[in-house]
Amino acid sequence: MRNVAQGPIAWRSELWGSPLRALATVLLLGLLAWAGFHAFEWGVVHAVFRPDADACRAVQHGACWGVVAEKWRPMLFGRFPYEEQWRPAIAVVVLSAVTVLSAWPRSWHWWLAPLWGVALLLFVGLMRGGVAGLSVVPTSRWGGLPLTIGLAVVGLALAFPLALLLAMGRRSEWPVVRTLSASYIELVRGVPLISVLFMASFLLPLLWPAGWQPDVLVRVLMGLTLFVAAYLAEIIRGGLQAVPRGQTEVAMALGFGRWPVQRDIVLPQALRLVVPALTNSVVGTLKDTSLVTVVGLFELTGALGLALGGDPVWRPFYLEGYLFVAAVYWLLCFGLSRYSVWLERRLGTSSA
Repeated sequence: MRNVAQGPIAWRSELWGSPLRALATVLLLGLLAWAGFHAFEWGVVHAVFRPDADACRAVQHGACWGVVAEKWRPMLFGRFPYEEQWRPAIAVVVLSAVTVLSAWPRSWHWWLAPLWGVALLLFVGLMRGGVAGLSVVPTSRWGGLPLTIGLAVVGLALAFPLALLLAMGRRSEWPVVRTLSASYIELVRGVPLISVLFMASFLLPLLWPAGWQPDVLVRVLMGLTLFVAAYLAEIIRGGLQAVPRGQTEVAMALGFGRWPVQRDIVLPQALRLVVPALTNSVVGTLKDTSLVTVVGLFELTGALGLALGGDPVWRPFYLEGYLFVAAVYWLLCFGLSRYSVWLERRLGTSSA
């Protein structure tokens, strides 16, 4: 309560505590007001909201949100067949619903794993088709928001168990396991994601038997999973090191085995301690999915290029399109950050 009471006083002291601070505050507020006024004037007052390209070109100092009204479907769903775009819409809802349910601590039970299996089958079935009378849509035509969320969610779900094994392996008492885990983590962290995607797309097929090549989406997902796992492993290892060693020694002295100690005592505490760092990695992974455009998969930002690049009527309004895509990314990332704060408070690990 004392910190809460002192909050407004501290803010007043920081902003108005001296003539120099007061001057800086006035200048900053004036700059924000000037920028906000011009942004409001450009984005609202003089903006065109209807899908009328002629009206947009006639406006000299206003935004053309009509490009969003005209192109929102190819922006969100890429090259997926227009008349079948209800399928990726439902697929995104299903995958997002299971993800949100999984974020609720009360749902952390055994039935969550089979539920994820069902959700992934529905997602793939709706996107690819070939079942229940749905036409087949190759992965080369998947794109937009479903591809972004699918790569991020599935990649993280596959990377997390591998990251746990790598983190525990790097702290293992067996030199071979420790060396192999450390070598993998340092090797993967030493190269950029874009090079991993290139290798997964163009070099990995050379290692497969002739006549059988995995789909490019599967190869990209494998590369993303292996890359993210290395970063998550270091985050989890930091949490494991923060758990006092005395707790492990006491538990083993009481008769607990090595694995029950790790599963029931060490890992729950370690994961609670690294919730902010894990959230940061999740947000980074979500945004890094935009790099798959370089290997021919058109996620949210790539779908924007497809929607506007081949249309000379709406091509001049890329800025508004990018702002729309940025707003979608911001909503997703902001939601993740707020969930992180809520989870910290629920688990009792927040320092606020």
